[in-house]
This record gives sequence, C-alpha cells and structure tokens, in this order.
Amino acid sequence: MDQIIALGGGGFSMEPGNDLLDTYILDQASSDEPKICFLATASGDAEGYIDRFYEFFKRKNCIPSHLSLFKPHTRDLERFLLAQDIIYAGGGNTKNLLILWKEWGMDKILHKALEQGIVLAGLSAGSICWFEEGVTDSYGDGLEPLTALGFLNGSHCPHYDGELERRPSYKAFIADSVLKPGYAADDGAALHFIDGKLERVVCSRPHAAAYFVKEQNGQAVESKLDTIFLGQEEQKGS
Repeated sequence: MDQIIALGGGGFSMEPGNDLLDTYILDQASSDEPKICFLATASGDAEGYIDRFYEFFKRKNCIPSHLSLFKPHTRDLERFLLAQDIIYAGGGNTKNLLILWKEWGMDKILHKALEQGIVLAGLSAGSICWFEEGVTDSYGDGLEPLTALGFLNGSHCPHYDGELERRPSYKAFIADSVLKPGYAADDGAALHFIDGKLERVVCSRPHAAAYFVKEQNGQAVESKLDTIFLGQEEQKGS
C-alpha cells in the first residue's frame, strides 16, 4: 500500500504542544515502534530543525533518525532509507530540495520506498515535493510554479491560510492553466493519499481545511473537502 501524507503546515516544527498530526503520521506505519527518518534537505539540514525533530520524536514510541546530504553518515543511502517505516521531509526551499535529491539519486530511492510500503510524509516543501507541480517561494520575492517529483497527480499549495499570497497566487495559476488542478491545504491540515488517491483529510486545528482547486471557464473553482479534526473522534467539515 502506497501512502503519502502531505501537510499544508503544522507538526512538530510549527505547532508546539500540538502533536496531533505527527501522532497521526506515526499511527499509519505498520510497526508498533516505527523507524522514522527526517530529511531536512530543504532547510540546508539546519541543525536547530533536526534538533527539534529529535526533541519531539524521542518522546514518542518510535525510533527517530535523520539523513543529511550535507554530512551523510553513510554512502549507502538506499539501504538506510529502505530500512525505515516512515520518511518525513521538512520545510524550506523546495527547488534546492529537488535539485539535491535528484543529484544524489534520492528521487529514485524515495519512489522505491513508496512502492515498498514506507510512509512518505512532510510539510511545506516536504509536501509540495510529492506532487507533479506546486507553488513555491523558493526563488525569493514572490511565488512561482514548480515541477516536482510526480509521485502524486496534480498540483499542491501548502500554507493556504497561513501566508497572505498563497491562496490568490495558486488560484491565479490554476485559472490561467499554468498549474494543473490540485490540492491546497491550510496550516494544520494534512492530505492522506493511499495508492495515489486522496483517502482522507485530517487536521490538528478545528478550523483548518483543505480544498480541491480546478479551472472552470477561465476561473479557479475551489471545493472545500470534508475534514476529520483529530481532536475528536467524529468526522466533521472544518
């Protein structure tokens, strides 16, 4: 079973004291004590970011590790990554992440990991990367379309409610057919795909939401998706 969990934003690095999304990710692994590897490539393997990952996940019933492409601890990246239960990609510069991953052959390794049932997850740059396309601030001033790995069909926009220009920019790109139809996610919302299809949307904040956005008659049409608030057991629109 292929699983990808794409967070619009949130998790250990954005929601201190709120562990709902990260606990949800851990719960999707087949192991009772999953091995979870953090890829902080998009941040330049920022040490503080990696430290926060360990600080959070060492308190959980899992075995945390990380893989740095700036200071790799092994030459056999494939063997190390394919031994994991979950691979969690962090935020940062999506363009740099993609360039480095392709240079190191990580794109092929990660696709093999997906096929072998390893859960792929991430937020921001670490959520855009799994789709065909996305909207990114990697170039500095302003937002631009970007071609990503294509593990999931369509486009993606994270931080839909968290950054002022995300929503209008994504809708404009969709309306002009610069980007394919796709999924937008608020901070605190996560899209859970199984075998390439959206299985459910979950959130760690009561009003966080996700949307499917498509072009219709030259306009961007936004459809709000049903969302499960992880603070409750029942499903609700949020």
